[in-house]
Amino acid sequence: MDWQALRLSLLLGVVTLLLLLPSALFIGRGLAFMHGRGKPWLEGLIALPLVLPPTVFGYYLLCSFAGPVGRWYTALTGTTLAFSFTGLVMASFIVNIPFAVQPVQRAFEGISADIREAAQCCGLTAWQAFWRIELPLAWRGVISAAVLTFAHTLGEFGVVMMIGGNIPGSTKTISIAIYDEVQSFNTATAGVMALTLLGISLLSIALSYSVGERRSRR
Repeated sequence: MDWQALRLSLLLGVVTLLLLLPSALFIGRGLAFMHGRGKPWLEGLIALPLVLPPTVFGYYLLCSFAGPVGRWYTALTGTTLAFSFTGLVMASFIVNIPFAVQPVQRAFEGISADIREAAQCCGLTAWQAFWRIELPLAWRGVISAAVLTFAHTLGEFGVVMMIGGNIPGSTKTISIAIYDEVQSFNTATAGVMALTLLGISLLSIALSYSVGERRSRR
């Protein structure tokens, strides 16, 4: 069992979730209430990581990290984005956008316009209405977004390989470690790591359903 790779994957999942979820709340709520011809194009852009092969998406990100974006970051910090944990976080943030945004958007779309109008009539500000009315009603979507983002980050392979390579302690995640063990015909070790990853993912999903059910009863 490669505990270092597992810890790195868990850290990547937590950091990605903490950075992405607030953005997903803002984007998902905006899309839910947005109207106009540009909405389908924006939704399509957000959904691109779902339809592009991970290696293709990772290739474009690698070109970006090695291009102007990467040069700007290097000039600013003295470090590189490609083949670094920071680059993995940025890539994970981008590739997980649809997994975080879409559940949030659907949850806010399910809130009746009458409820928002009633909040305005009661004198609530937009922030008060969001925090005290909209967010509690959209809570299940937020939980789903968090679980999908975390679980997908743990299991991501193609983008991680393209951006981070295979550097132990820096970019070697649990999915890369499983691949290495299979390539070395260490199927028993690969099986243990795969089962561990499966267990963590199942536990995350079960906890999300449990929290959602308890909130529904309350």
